[in-house]
Formats: sequence, structure tokens, C-alpha cells
Amino acid sequence: MPPRGYRVPAPAQGAAIAWPEDFGTRFTVFVDTEEEFDWTKPLRRENRATQAMRALPEVHRLFAAHGVPASYMVDHPVATCPMSIDILRELLADGRSAIGTQLHPWVNPPFDETVTPRNSFVGNLPRELEAAKLAVLTGAIAAAFGRRPVMFRAGRYGIGPSSLSLLAAEGYRVDTSMRSGYDYSAEGGPDFTAVGNHAFWTGESGLAEFPLTTVYTGAARVGGVGLYGALRHLPKGRGIAARLGLLARVALTPEEMPLELALEAIRVAAGEGVRMLLFSYHSPSAAPGYTPYVRDAADLRAFHSWWEAAFGLLAKLGIAPASHDEILAALDRAALARGGVRP
Repeated sequence: MPPRGYRVPAPAQGAAIAWPEDFGTRFTVFVDTEEEFDWTKPLRRENRATQAMRALPEVHRLFAAHGVPASYMVDHPVATCPMSIDILRELLADGRSAIGTQLHPWVNPPFDETVTPRNSFVGNLPRELEAAKLAVLTGAIAAAFGRRPVMFRAGRYGIGPSSLSLLAAEGYRVDTSMRSGYDYSAEGGPDFTAVGNHAFWTGESGLAEFPLTTVYTGAARVGGVGLYGALRHLPKGRGIAARLGLLARVALTPEEMPLELALEAIRVAAGEGVRMLLFSYHSPSAAPGYTPYVRDAADLRAFHSWWEAAFGLLAKLGIAPASHDEILAALDRAALARGGVRP
């Protein structure tokens, strides 16, 4: 068993971002825009194909029909692939979608580490190597798209104790690596069980954290992360609790999250006062056969239907989409109201 991973501390008291009142309750979509690989096999540096990118415009058109922009968080294979760059430039022509950064260390130079499960979490690497990989990727994205990225996600949500300070030093303004309520420490990754759904200032030179939204639904949802954690000690405890309608953990993604649970999670999050709901998916899910979530044409139809239903409910609830640049502008206003300086 690998050493336990980094336990991410709870946000500091008073660190929650006070969104401007007229910003309302909003949602945004981050797309893990990445290479293809076999999810059942060990990671390899050679896995750099990006053929699924050809299907991305179809999903983008579905989003555009609902007025929903996306932030495409691109990694090194995508940022250095001419075909992928051309496709993304066309998508950016909507004027609201944008490019961010996603770091997969196993395919991101410099290659000074061995490829192991533990090293797939970039925050486990030596600080100097993590910084070098981040600098290479940031530069590649800026060269490809003519704009330096300011929003970041670590592949596999794999931040470590140095990650936030390194992001701030590179000029990033938003990190989206924390997955509220999830714990990857048994694999050597980070533990986010102390992190909730509300966006907060990290304390690193104005860097904001947007945790990926995770909602507990069911009759026992008040037990939240603690009860969900305890259920792992019971044989099939989590599955039984979900089937009985007692407790289910729901992330806002069509990947492995049933539609009815996701719709209930949206209602719960809005009712609990979460002002920024974060949705996500992996770009290879735009085509059948590249991820375990979209294996065939039927899965792809369900993937599209999931988004259609989610966007319909969000509109009904008055929760509007927020673009990359709208979010940054709202952060500036929140910082100004707090005292003129982003914490």
C-alpha cells in the first residue's frame, strides 16, 4: 500500500468568497481536455493520442444551444497537438468559452520521475519538478492560444502541499483541483474530506479555490461526508444506502452519476446556498469507446440527454451559466468589497 496522501486542510475561517449579490447563483462547466488512454491499464508516457477531440464540437454545439460556455482545461498532449489546437480555437469563437490548464505529470515534461500510480498525483513530486512541469505546460498553452491561462486543475485532482503556492507564483487566479468530499489518500493522492462546496480564498497571493461540487442526497444526507465515510466499513454499505434512498454522494458530472440523482443534487446544492455550482466531464467522453462512461452510441445519447436535462433544470431554478471571464470579473468585485486586495 502506498503512503497516505496529502490531507488538504479545511478553508481558513472567513475565507469563503462573498460573491456580489447581483451575481446570483451561477454554474460553470470545466472540461478535462486530455489525451486518450485505457482506463483499466497502467499510465504510460506514450499515450498522447487525441482523436476524440474531433467529437468535441458536437458537445460544444449542445452547450451553445443552451447558452452555456465551457472552460477547456487542456493538458500537454492537447496543447501541443495542431489538430486539437485548431479545434479548440474554433470553439473559442463563441466569445465566452476559454482555455485553462490541466496537468497530467506522466505526459508532461520534464520527465525526471518514474511513471508510478503515486507519481500520477503531481503534488507528490519534488517541488522543483512540479514547478518545472507547470511552467512548461503554462508556456505551451500561452504559445498555442495567445493568452496565458489563469485557471488550473491537477490531473487526478492531485495537488500537494506545494501546489497552491506554485500556482500563485505562475500567475494563476483560480484552482479547481479540490473535489469536495472525496478522499484519494489510499492511492497516495489527496484527501478532500475537510473541503466543502463553497469557493474560497486560499491565502496564496489572490488565488481562489473552486471545489468541484459534491452533494449528499437521501433521507440521511445530513450525515454528509462523515456518514458516507463510515459506510465504507460495512460490506456494500454505500451501495445499499444509495439503493434504499438513505444516502448517495453525487458529483455534478454525467460520468457515472445517474440523471435523477444529479437533478436532486442540483436542487439540494441550490437550497444549501452554494453560489457557484461546478460541473465537469472528460473530453474523451465526447466520443464512444474512449472512457468507461461512454462506451457506445447508447451511452453517448444518454450523455447528451443528461446535459439537456441538467441545463433545463438549472434554467427553471434561475441558475445562469457563468463564463470564465465573468467569473474573474466577479472575483475582482468580491476582492474589492473585501478591502481592495485579493487575499
